[in-house]
Amino acid sequence: MKEVGCVELEPEDAVTPASPAGMLASRAARARAKKGLSLRALAEKLGYPHTYLSRVERGDQLPSTALAEALDDFYGTDGLITELLTVARAAEIPTWGRRVLEEEQRAARIQTFNSSVVPGLLQIEPYTSAMFVESMPGKDAEKVAMLVETRVHRRAVLDSPTPPLYWAIMDEAALRRPVGSPAVMAEQIQHILDVIERNGAVRVQVLPFAHGVHPLLGGSLSLLTRHDGATFAYVESFASGVSVDIPAEVLELTTLLDIARSKALDSGKSVALLNRYLKGYEDDIDS
Repeated sequence: MKEVGCVELEPEDAVTPASPAGMLASRAARARAKKGLSLRALAEKLGYPHTYLSRVERGDQLPSTALAEALDDFYGTDGLITELLTVARAAEIPTWGRRVLEEEQRAARIQTFNSSVVPGLLQIEPYTSAMFVESMPGKDAEKVAMLVETRVHRRAVLDSPTPPLYWAIMDEAALRRPVGSPAVMAEQIQHILDVIERNGAVRVQVLPFAHGVHPLLGGSLSLLTRHDGATFAYVESFASGVSVDIPAEVLELTTLLDIARSKALDSGKSVALLNRYLKGYEDDIDS
């Protein structure tokens, strides 16, 4: 039954694909129907726009983590919608990137090098959003928003009760090249400094221009080590990535990361350089 004067689609009218996102949409719509609520009534109870809820139930947009949790609480679905959201997000990630997400959750140590952008687990939402908008022309806003939320959600691994040791090396280019506005860059650098100060499991080093070339120019490399000592490597470049777990190849990549690390500033000098860039972007905001 439709409400007079609105264009809400009830569950039987909606068409959802046979995919994790479609399963989530169908389950959310059925749960609402079971409660005997219209979309507008549900919107009033949860505090979300009914148009947003309609897009979720039709499979046109994934819900945010906050909405998925709110739906689970309201419907008493024991975390099912939130779990379906996790699966749906993973399905949207390129195959070559999915294992990284899995290994991050199991890692005892994460070592990463980024040559041109801030490492993913240290990015703030405005920085990630600006980066995706510029690097993904033609993608609709909802698709970009979903990718941004997935990236932001990954940061939770550093805030867990037992976080992995996270050792990030950044090329100075990631600080020099503005992503978004000066305000975004200032907020991003301040966030990195805050994480370094409050989280003893996080270490960040900057590889400055003055220290010349290194073997990881133009890409990024992550080494994720489990508690049993097994190490998985992930090499990413423009729009593609390769996962590596053959020991000899992992050893070779580890050597490249070690060389890059040997050229980086120590922790104290890295923090000083971060602060200099922070001041520069803050001055740009005020000018």
